[in-house]
Amino acid sequence: MPHSIDIVLGTRPEAVKMAPVIAAFRDFPDEFSVRVLSTGQHREMLTQILDSFDLQPDRDLEIMRPGQSLAEISADVLRVMDQEIKSHRPDLLLVQGDTSTVLAAALAAFYHHVPVGHVEAGLRSHDLQNPFPEEANRRLVSILTGPHFAPTDSAALELLAEHVPAENIAVTGNTVVDALLHFADKLGPLAQDVQSRLQGRRLILVTAHRRESWGRGLENICRAVETIVQDHPDVVAVFPVHANPIVQQTARQILGHHDRIVLLPSVPYLEFVRMMYQAELILTDSGGVQEEAPSFGVPVLVTRDVTERAEAVDCGQARIVGTDPQTVIQAVGEVLAKRSEVSRIIRRTGNPFGDGRASRRIVLATRRFLRGERPLLLPEETFFGTCSEVEA
Repeated sequence: MPHSIDIVLGTRPEAVKMAPVIAAFRDFPDEFSVRVLSTGQHREMLTQILDSFDLQPDRDLEIMRPGQSLAEISADVLRVMDQEIKSHRPDLLLVQGDTSTVLAAALAAFYHHVPVGHVEAGLRSHDLQNPFPEEANRRLVSILTGPHFAPTDSAALELLAEHVPAENIAVTGNTVVDALLHFADKLGPLAQDVQSRLQGRRLILVTAHRRESWGRGLENICRAVETIVQDHPDVVAVFPVHANPIVQQTARQILGHHDRIVLLPSVPYLEFVRMMYQAELILTDSGGVQEEAPSFGVPVLVTRDVTERAEAVDCGQARIVGTDPQTVIQAVGEVLAKRSEVSRIIRRTGNPFGDGRASRRIVLATRRFLRGERPLLLPEETFFGTCSEVEA
């Protein structure tokens, strides 16, 4: 009988990073029976991603309601997942990242003595308020996890420092690089509205949605973008605005009236990847973008006070700038002045987060975990990221 694996998805980033994992498991139907559960935390965005991989959820748990608090989301996911696990009894529950869906689903599995596999395990900022609530979610999930699929050596070291047994850790690389490579030859042109504004100008891609930035932080980011565009006539800023009403209101109030600032609704993943590929630089508070941009040689300025993706900073591919407007404006000016030099360095050092084979490593490590074999990955099978220069 194949091993039964339930994979739970809630948000767009989870779908991006788990779609190649689902596809990899389904390459072995005699070994694994995979069921994909969607909580609908980001229903429309999640559907866009799965459609791009020609995947559909096997079950939509339909827990989302307008205006839900974090506690309500967590309670609803826990309640529904309790029933799912009780009735289905998978051999392994697989979760990704650090959302409320991840924590509640892992807790439900723990209550039923079902092992939890955690993809992207071991990321730490060491500040429970940044990112909030994700830092707490991922620390708590680690306590409940059997096999830890750490994306990098640094993440594995964090887990070892928390006394996770080395035999339960596999360094796989980040599956987001698998997703990017999957789409590399499928990128179309930029949206017409964006292309018509560019007309030979340089594109700055902006994303901002983190809960800890709501209020003054988000306002500061928007004010900085406004000044940057005014100071650099050869620049167009493109901002796909998160669907959250707080983000929408702030962005449109401050940035909605400038002809070189394009505010877009949430865009399909392929369109967003195309914008990353063409961007001169990216100004973001997103963790996933920090992992993706090095594959395109695009510098990233991180509008947060801390990052759990320190590899990009260590490799000179990203820089933490916070939300102080003057700091952001100065940093953008410096990157724009030296863009070709910065990009050359990033392209030569490669992406420290992955090599496109993370999903295959996760399948291999899962097979060994379910068979009771250790180690989960042999040294020669493990991902090893580096900042060393590669062949040009």
